[in-house]
Amino acid sequence: MRCFSAVLVCLLLSAPLLGQKEKREPLTEAQIEQIREAGIDPDERVYLYTKFLNEHADVIKGLTNRAKSAARARRLDEELQDFSALMDELGSNLDVYSDRHADIRKSLKQLTEATPRWLGNLRALAGEPEFDLARKEAIESGEDLADQAKRLLTEQTDYFNLHKDEKGQDRAEPK
Repeated sequence: MRCFSAVLVCLLLSAPLLGQKEKREPLTEAQIEQIREAGIDPDERVYLYTKFLNEHADVIKGLTNRAKSAARARRLDEELQDFSALMDELGSNLDVYSDRHADIRKSLKQLTEATPRWLGNLRALAGEPEFDLARKEAIESGEDLADQAKRLLTEQTDYFNLHKDEKGQDRAEPK
């Protein structure tokens, strides 16, 4: 009984430690601060996300040409996971901006031009068991983001052609 109690106490004390496991953050503190500062400007936020995704894509492309090693595979896996998380985060932001009819056509144009390049780099990256799942998830996230950006750009173009007085707005005001 004493042994059981000791094991139970150890398990209860170690449970909070599991929650303290370091969670990867795809952005640096400086990048997070830039996005926070641009919080009131949807177009600028989309520009920033696109810029940061371009930087991650460049890192992934740079790692592609290195000699195969365990360290390279681990780094690619991490970068691909960060890339996917960042694309998903941008997709969530696009949903919010779409709902409030924020005029983000300028940044969407840049995003729709960048996504095919990102997807091309991801597809050109030969799959290896150490990061193949992360690569597939990044491709799926990229395809979803590309589709969402194209659809949203079309919707916004149509919307602002009908509502010319709302061009350049951060959000639609209820009538």
